[in-house]
Amino acid sequence: MTGRLTDKVAIVTGAARGIGAAIARAFAAEGAQLGLVDIDADGLAAFAAELGATGARPMTAVANIGERAAVEAAVAAILARHGRVDVLVNNAGINVFADPLELSDEAWQRCMAVNLEGAWHMIRAVLPAMLAAGRGAIVNIASTHAFSIIPGTFPYPVAKHGLLGLTRALAVDYAPQGIRINAIAPGYIETDKVRDWLAEFPDPAAARARIEGLIPLRRIGTPEQVAHAAVFLASDETAFSTGSVLTMDGGRSVVYHD
Repeated sequence: MTGRLTDKVAIVTGAARGIGAAIARAFAAEGAQLGLVDIDADGLAAFAAELGATGARPMTAVANIGERAAVEAAVAAILARHGRVDVLVNNAGINVFADPLELSDEAWQRCMAVNLEGAWHMIRAVLPAMLAAGRGAIVNIASTHAFSIIPGTFPYPVAKHGLLGLTRALAVDYAPQGIRINAIAPGYIETDKVRDWLAEFPDPAAARARIEGLIPLRRIGTPEQVAHAAVFLASDETAFSTGSVLTMDGGRSVVYHD
């Protein structure tokens, strides 16, 4: 690590585990001061203690990002401590997969509230401070579902398509004010969710081998690899990048057919 985020104040949502935790670890290693947001109070406290053992001093805020008032309170608390926000990583998300005609209104609303509206709530909360500073970097964790549809995953791809639209529209609007907004689109990543999903198959090893066989690099990615991409987009190394999408899927979305 080279201190690429030294003294930058960074907020990471969905930080208690998985990709969010990996991003937080990488940011801390690069010198960032962290504000960690998650709905899981116990998981967030445990992860903050883990980071604290390494010398980091993260601030935590328990919030459901689907609720605007909770987001505003969390961001206000982080601003009260640090006085600014230099980087926002919108990582929090949930899987909602259903038959379209059997999908309940509640499930649709929950999918959109967390996967799309939650990112907007966070961005809207940090924008005033970034505008006042004349700079800022926002990284939205989208998905390859944003441009490649897997049957049976509705309505999750709808929200992720919207997240890319949000990324690009806001990137254009706020570029003149020095705010960069980019996205990362992960494919299959070795998270607890993916491991739990594979464990549901009668033969988990065979299911994993089948998935890996679909990926040109012949392996599932790691949260740490996504975290390295987030550091890159949050750092000044990408000062001329906005409205872009960095795909992290081992080449899977490039393949026309199996």
